[in-house]
Amino acid sequence: MTKSRILPRLIVSDPDRASAFYREVLGAEEVFRAPGDDGRPTVVELRLGGFSFRVSPAVAAWGWVSPRDLGGSPVLLEVEVDNPDEVGERMTAHGAEVVVAIENRPYGKRSGRIRDPFDHLWIITGEPTLDDIQAD
Repeated sequence: MTKSRILPRLIVSDPDRASAFYREVLGAEEVFRAPGDDGRPTVVELRLGGFSFRVSPAVAAWGWVSPRDLGGSPVLLEVEVDNPDEVGERMTAHGAEVVVAIENRPYGKRSGRIRDPFDHLWIITGEPTLDDIQAD
């Protein structure tokens, strides 16, 4: 069997800014960068936990369009973190917008939905703390 892996690639307006955003708010680590002829990256690979994802600039000639170009994103990314509230607060402090507030859900998770500054949609989820459960 051959080795395979899926590397989601988020198309963004500014890969440098996106890389900085995901490193700052999610704690991702930049592990690869391929500069284009103009010095701007054509791809930046980020690692979060044991998984990787990439960001690349919108290039219409290649068919790479951002959610903003399409009027929204059909893809919903989900990240499980130790403290969803803290991650959500960092995201909004860096230009993201709350779509659905992070709160305890009836299915036993604490989660909410955030639109990042590049119009990608994220579910930020984690386990509720004992304090969260007692407060409900």
